[in-house]
Amino acid sequence: MQRFKKSFILMTLFALMLQLSVARISAYAYSAGDVVINEISWAGTDDSTSDEWIELYNSTNQAVDLTGWYIEDDEGASTYTISAGSIPAYGYFLIEDAEVATDVVADALIPVSLANAGDSLVLKDGGGVVIDTVNGGGGAWYAGSSTPKASMERIDPSAGDTADNFASAVSSNGAVGRSGTEILGTPGSVNSNYDGGGPAVTVIAPVGVNNGDDIVVSVEVDSVSDLYAYGFEITYDPAVLDFVSATDSGVLGSDGAATAFNSGLENGVEGTLLVGNARLVNPPAGVSASGTLFDLNFTVIGVDGDSTALTIGGSSYLSNSAGDVLASFDGGTLDVGAGAGGVDSVVGLSAVPGASRYSLELNWSAGTSGADSYIVMRQMVDENYVVLGEVTELSYVDTSGLLPGVTYDYQLIAVKNGVNSAVVGTSGMDDRGILGDLDRSDRVDGRDIEMLARAYGSEYGDEEYDPLCDTTMDGIIDGSDLIDVGVSFGITYP
Repeated sequence: MQRFKKSFILMTLFALMLQLSVARISAYAYSAGDVVINEISWAGTDDSTSDEWIELYNSTNQAVDLTGWYIEDDEGASTYTISAGSIPAYGYFLIEDAEVATDVVADALIPVSLANAGDSLVLKDGGGVVIDTVNGGGGAWYAGSSTPKASMERIDPSAGDTADNFASAVSSNGAVGRSGTEILGTPGSVNSNYDGGGPAVTVIAPVGVNNGDDIVVSVEVDSVSDLYAYGFEITYDPAVLDFVSATDSGVLGSDGAATAFNSGLENGVEGTLLVGNARLVNPPAGVSASGTLFDLNFTVIGVDGDSTALTIGGSSYLSNSAGDVLASFDGGTLDVGAGAGGVDSVVGLSAVPGASRYSLELNWSAGTSGADSYIVMRQMVDENYVVLGEVTELSYVDTSGLLPGVTYDYQLIAVKNGVNSAVVGTSGMDDRGILGDLDRSDRVDGRDIEMLARAYGSEYGDEEYDPLCDTTMDGIIDGSDLIDVGVSFGITYP
């Protein structure tokens, strides 16, 4: 019996060692291009030529343990070894010569020393397998510059080691060097020259605005699949704009999922605005999205001739159910004072009862500049404005779940050549009909009770939620709505 126990223990230890061996081997089973050398600051920064850094990018949907990985410089003349660290899925890993090289926290501190004349860099995993090369043939760097000190950025992480796949950084993500000078590069975030496909995020600012105007700045995405969350850092000149509020478009919860939209000024100070949202769905699952992610409401406090950039900061991101996704981020510019090419707001906007009951007809006249189309929005029970439609006519009929005797608020934006005008608002009410006639039969009876019962307990955003049953317009179908049905029970419409 004792011999059997010893044999069993030895077999168990052997199996465990075999598993560890296999795990160790599989830990290095990566393919070329899974992790790439994404950006190189070979000239240092304006604050110090010795503050060099290298950024890696993980193109896979899972974290990669970089422990033991290394970069060979000029065929081993120098070797930069990562003693420990992991790079997240679709994430970045920043190697700095010194922590003060940038204000972005380094993932590894390695005494990097790159020649301004050019180096050949080869990224290898812990088993010595080549994962990526940059400037593999040697010679001068493909891009970057020493005056000004711009980093060399990879344009498409999925493309190879060719000169036409690299470019000098054209903008900063806000990172600064040891003395506070802005770095012409994007350490730890998407490259300023990124052009590898994927969604594009754009800030759309109205033109022709004037001091005192209440305006809407939209942040739009062209097309993204499996969108699970986003976060934005948007900067602007506080002498030109005064932040009022941020409005969720509802696109992240378009399938009825709950979301966690939040916005606020960084430390409560005008000039830097943080906006974030995520789907409250687990396991994580995203939605396909295109159009406006959210709107930013400002009051113009600048005077004619003032201007401000609306910049998307380097910490901004889009993520899918697995992690961050590469996207291009383009800011906008807002000029105060009506200028050439400005889009005038509509005039004479009104909302009156439509031709049929339970409808409101919006009418307006175009501004002097005219417009290609008009975006119609209505405020919902969560106080956010949702786009009802975009039309080319000078009128719009809203028939989407209106209740009699309830005042609805609308906003209208004129669009010309892709530029939005300032927002114009109005309100309207249709008092024809019976509050509690949920099925629109012109009589409140048992069918209305049944209709309410089938939606009872649901909240705005739930699949079962029916706006016709939410007679109190409080976002939840409950006893207060049942009281409204009871009060009108048995009444018919003339």
